[in-house]
Amino acid sequence: MLRSLVALTAGLYAILLVRTLVLTGLAAVVATAGSPAAPTAPRRASGHDIALSLGSGWVFALAGALLIAADGRGLTRLMAAGTGPWWLAPLGFAGALLLQDGLYYGLHRLLHHHHLYRWLHRGHHHSRQPTAWTAFAFDPAEALLQSAFLVGVALLLPLPRGTYLALLLTMSLWAVLNHLDPERLPAAFRQPWLGRWLIGPAHHGRHHRRPGCNFGLYFTLWDRLCGTEDQT
Repeated sequence: MLRSLVALTAGLYAILLVRTLVLTGLAAVVATAGSPAAPTAPRRASGHDIALSLGSGWVFALAGALLIAADGRGLTRLMAAGTGPWWLAPLGFAGALLLQDGLYYGLHRLLHHHHLYRWLHRGHHHSRQPTAWTAFAFDPAEALLQSAFLVGVALLLPLPRGTYLALLLTMSLWAVLNHLDPERLPAAFRQPWLGRWLIGPAHHGRHHRRPGCNFGLYFTLWDRLCGTEDQT
């Protein structure tokens, strides 16, 4: 049992490593190409962010291995394709995004409390000029909290497995995008999206420059309702 869990964790870590290398590599290509009129040079990832990303990957890999083991014993609510109504996949996906967004907002604000920030979240804010590597740079305790949500979703929500994987992919892509330099991206990324309801790199970049604002993950709803949004 233990040997198979270790092997599964190592395999998942390899998958996560490939994902990270592919996404950060694509981000570097985009940043290097950039806009010809961009006022900023491409950002370079810090060794701190790279090391923290590689380390936190083990936490997510272990959580994934435990989840797969639990799923094999029928302990999750993940469903095989075609076993539920057609509307379950899009409704479950939207519901999971909304749930994660609300919980993340509350957790993110809590992580910025001065008693917790040093131990749980300071590593992510090490770089004032974030890069794609910053998207995965978490202190071990924060990685544990984030992976706990992902495991909780699988244990509590009836989701097709494909929908669950789509949620994981969306998280990764959105996280990388939101940590890119908007000045190196097409003009559309420097403007609020869909009437300021979706969070993009300009919105989240302000959080890294001024950590007391813009705590949301996908949507600006909670920042707007709680008075923590900064659009300047």
